[in-house]
Amino acid sequence: MSPNGSDRSSRRPMRRKLPQVLTAGLILATATGCTYEDFPRLGMPTPVTEEAPRILSLWQGSWAAALATGVLVWGLILWSVIFHRRSRTKVEVPPQTRYNMPIEALYTVVPLIIVSVLFYFTARDETKLLAQSEKPAHTVNVVGFQWSWGFNYVENVPGSKGDAKTDENLADIPDKYRDAFPADAGGVYDIGTPGTRNPQNNNPGPTLWLPKGEKVRFVLTSRDVIHSFWVVPFLMKQDVIPGHTNVFEVTPNKEGTFMGKCAELCGVDHSRMLFNVKVVSPEKYQEHLEELAKKGQTGYVPAGIEQTDNARNSEKTQL
Repeated sequence: MSPNGSDRSSRRPMRRKLPQVLTAGLILATATGCTYEDFPRLGMPTPVTEEAPRILSLWQGSWAAALATGVLVWGLILWSVIFHRRSRTKVEVPPQTRYNMPIEALYTVVPLIIVSVLFYFTARDETKLLAQSEKPAHTVNVVGFQWSWGFNYVENVPGSKGDAKTDENLADIPDKYRDAFPADAGGVYDIGTPGTRNPQNNNPGPTLWLPKGEKVRFVLTSRDVIHSFWVVPFLMKQDVIPGHTNVFEVTPNKEGTFMGKCAELCGVDHSRMLFNVKVVSPEKYQEHLEELAKKGQTGYVPAGIEQTDNARNSEKTQL
């Protein structure tokens, strides 16, 4: 048999296996729990706040840029493999190219352009997402501690007397945030343990109630170590740092009960730091606050540990 004939026979098994390999790859890529409606979100949950679509758009844009880059790189690799493979009839050393200035300039400039574009959109969206209104409709002080969460509702609630601006339990929150608290807000609180359960769906963790369609400011404080406040369908999370206060605002636009968790490894029972977020109508939200007052959960739980002088100075310089 000629050499050419032996080459053809050796290639036949590979040609027969190629459809099988492609079929297996297609099944692997499509056999997931996602439906065609989930696919455009690329693994992200359905947004439930007015701010979340901006995050989803940034996520989708990053994937589009990565896919375009991948297609280009894969295409160049396949082109080189197919059109520059070694000849089976000629044994020779291919032309050697030591350097190519246009190509080297290209693969230096293009990554810089890609990184600059991604940085621009990230900085633009981050600025929008962390923007703060002068007087938010509602303020909730989220307190992280080992191993659960506390929620101080800084509100004027019938049956609760006090003033959040001067309350000692909130003294470690910087003045620029306390100045935005409602006047004479006695407030109510809810606090959980790892064994707390949501009474409606039995999900673990305490439940944070929020009003639909109204802006809520979260003031994040910690009593011990670094935690991270993450409501999954909000598509946003932020660290809860001892001695430092982080703040962000959202406007929930869909009623329901959603999962929340600590997204920062904070110790041995980190996995038990779960909570729920229940978005209801503004009327039901007010009813819930009044129910907490009737239960005697008036005032506020301690927000966190005292800030260091450097942290306090840093907060003041941002006024």
